[in-house]
Amino acid sequence: MDIKAHWENVFSTKTEKEVSWYQEYPKTSVNFITALQLPLDAKIIDIGGGDSYLMDALLELGYTNLTLLDISAKAIERIKNRLGDKASKVTFIVSDILDFEPSERYDFWHDRACFHFLTQSDDIANYSKIVSQALAYDGKLFIGTFSDEGPKKCSGLEITQYNMESLRLVFERDFELSGCFTEEHPTPFDTTQNFLFCGFNRK
Repeated sequence: MDIKAHWENVFSTKTEKEVSWYQEYPKTSVNFITALQLPLDAKIIDIGGGDSYLMDALLELGYTNLTLLDISAKAIERIKNRLGDKASKVTFIVSDILDFEPSERYDFWHDRACFHFLTQSDDIANYSKIVSQALAYDGKLFIGTFSDEGPKKCSGLEITQYNMESLRLVFERDFELSGCFTEEHPTPFDTTQNFLFCGFNRK
């Protein structure tokens, strides 16, 4: 399957409220970021954010150094259109995360519901390596995935479920787990999905 073609099709044919990951306001992510008390010029990258509202929320809070990476050019086109003039304040990167070659070091890496689409062990290990290359020496990592009580598929694709220990093991070489929690995400379809959120600090 051509993964890029799959996601271009999703963002070309479905509205934002026709996808299960839709959030009107990304409260969990915003609360985690603000709790860290990152400076407003901290370099923040959102992985696979699509047309989520995280960029909107962070711009509203005054953050000035934001990057969004997504495999879908259509998703990025949609968020640019929504942000309007504010889009100029965000750096957009169209790329498969596994092809991403960081050119700078970020202070905070955010991934909600992208990482769990990696199902091959080599791809998962490569993701961890890219995170390590991309984050500053004191960088923070925040990952949201389906838990082992969550869905086994999303958008018609197989995913990898995680618990605290299995997620810790993925990143243990370079990162120390700071804590995890689970959360029920209400979808636009009146169902819920159990997510696992974990924070990591660079060793």
